[in-house]
Formats: sequence, C-alpha cells, structure tokens
Amino acid sequence: MAEQKGIFIDKSGKTEPAPELWEPAIVKKADFDAEIERLSKMPAPNNGRRQSWVVHPDSHKLGVGLGLAPGIRPIVEVLNPGEQTRPIRHNSTQVNFCIQGSGHSVVGGKRIDFEQYDVFNFPSMQTYIHVNDTDEVQVRLTYTNAPLLEKMNVHIVEEDPAAEVQLVEEEKEDAIAEDDPRRKSPYGTFELTDDGAWLMPYEILIAPEAVESHALHWPWKKVKTELDKLTALGSDYVGRRLYLLWNPMTGRTNGTTPNFFATITIRPPGIVDKPHRHVSAAMNYIFQGEGRSTVEGKVYEWQSGDLLLTAPGWGVHNHASTGTEPIYELTIQDQPLNIVMESLLWQEDLKKPWSVLGAEMGFDTNRSKIAS
Repeated sequence: MAEQKGIFIDKSGKTEPAPELWEPAIVKKADFDAEIERLSKMPAPNNGRRQSWVVHPDSHKLGVGLGLAPGIRPIVEVLNPGEQTRPIRHNSTQVNFCIQGSGHSVVGGKRIDFEQYDVFNFPSMQTYIHVNDTDEVQVRLTYTNAPLLEKMNVHIVEEDPAAEVQLVEEEKEDAIAEDDPRRKSPYGTFELTDDGAWLMPYEILIAPEAVESHALHWPWKKVKTELDKLTALGSDYVGRRLYLLWNPMTGRTNGTTPNFFATITIRPPGIVDKPHRHVSAAMNYIFQGEGRSTVEGKVYEWQSGDLLLTAPGWGVHNHASTGTEPIYELTIQDQPLNIVMESLLWQEDLKKPWSVLGAEMGFDTNRSKIAS
C-alpha cells in the first residue's frame, strides 16, 4: 500500500481572510414543543436516549462536528415517565439544563435529583444514566463540546461501559501521588534561561498533576434567591446582572466545565445592555420574559422558551428586555476554552481597545459606585 505523503501549500505573501461570522440562528418555543412531542411519541430506542441535535444551518460548511456554534452542540433529550437511559461515557463534557419535568441522573456513582431549571455538569469519562421516575415527560437541554472533539477526530464514546473499568481507573489515580517514583526524574524540571524558559522531563510530562472533576448541581430555587438580589443594582448599572455557575476545578478560567461557562442572568424590564464582543461563542435559552438581541446591526426578537445563538464569534451584540416581567436566561459560552488557548479577545466597550482576557488585564464595571 502506498504511503500517505504530506503536501506543501504555498501561502507566501498571502493574508489570512477574516472569519465568516455565522448569522444568529433561533429555535422558537413552538418548534421545541413540536420536536419534544415527536420524540416522546416515537418507539423507545434501544439505548433509551430520545434526542435531537440542535444544529446551525451553516454548521455543515465545517464538515464534522455539527452544532449551533462551531464548538457547542445543544441536544434536546426526552424521557417519558418510567424510562431510563442505558449507561454511557465519553471524553466530552456536558452542561445539563432541565427545561421540563424532573427526575434524577447518576454520574460516576453520584445521584443528582433535579427539577425544572436546575443545572448540573457531567465530567469527562464518568459513566452516567438519566432516569424519569415521575409521571410527566422529562426534557433536558444538554450542551456538549463534542463538536470540537469530533473536528479533532478524538471524540471517544463507550456505550454500556463495564462497571469495573471505572474502579480500575480510580485505583490508578489514587496510586499516582506526588511522591510516586513515576513522577520523578534524576534530572528534574529546571529553568533553562534567565527569562523563564524551562525544561521538563518525560516523567512529569506523562503524569501531570491531577485535578479532581466532580459532577456538581445548581438547584434553580437556590440560584434564583441569589439572582433576584441583583435587581437592586438599578438601571444605572452597566454590567450584566448574572451569576456564573462556577466549578472550582476550572480555576482561573471561570468555567462550569473546562470548556464552557454557564451563567444565569436576570434582566429587569426596560434594561438594555451595552454592546460588546468576544471571540467566544454564546447562546441563550430564555425561560422567562421577552426581549430582543441586536447582532451585527440586525435585530432578533425572542421570548420565553426560545434558544438563540446570540454571539457568533467576534460579532458585536447586545440584549434588551422589552416585556413587563424580568427575563431569566441561561447562557452557554466557550470562554474557558478560549482563555486556556490564550485566544479570548474581548472588547467590553467598543470605544476602548480589546483585551486578551486571561493573559492581560480585564475590565471593570461601575458596581462599586452604585453600591456607594
């Protein structure tokens, strides 16, 4: 068999084209309702997973890894009363958001009982199942970074994984301690130059410090109690009235998973956010209220039950509350990934320069002035 050979592409003197921004795509509540009904009435699949991907019309242009944004795929998942899914695990991570009904999930041996508008995350390669132990249909919006891994051709999925596999891996992790000889080298890790360039041996390269990743649960009732307090900031506040559902294992990258952050926002009636932009993609699910988003000069109207790709990478955007009741929305954004890649360009004020968040100084709000 002839061997594959790499090829050269001459790009001498060429300039890189600007990214082609995707136009925001919206899924209306009526379309969600119709798809949920269709999924609930179909015969139960062998693996128990009644689900549909939510995909942007332009997603096919990038080949594999379909999603509503290039690296984010929302999935509508439905379980009828009394049903449960078969066990599965994968190296993608997830944010789960219950939009209808209730039930419980078991991930890595931990049971999470959830209700409507609760949020919980699934770490990489932890076996999980979903269960509907109620008498009404359960619907979850699951956000996964699988599209990114599929583009890299490294999305690993195991259906019905053996229970003992997880135990073996946990034992292996416990055995790799800081003083383990596998993490030691006679030469060590040392500074090579005065300006901070180091050398690290193979023994450390293949045994990095492990950070435990747990499935965490943010109950909506508790989140709402804290979120509603942000209405006291008043109309003069120039920031976003939100809380990040923070997973401490993500550290400085401010994530709910290592790839995404999930925030829940309250936007009182009449509030119009200041336009800004960032290279991270963001999508909003509205679960109360109505309003509009202006993206690259085009206006998109939305209301409770709608899902919208509101921030295609580097597109100027802002949001406004146009109804008579506060807006509640869940935002999923791949900011943590971009921080760790040192690619997160963020322009909070269009009249001021952008910053590489995570590598340069970030931005502030006028909250301290409001408080005083």
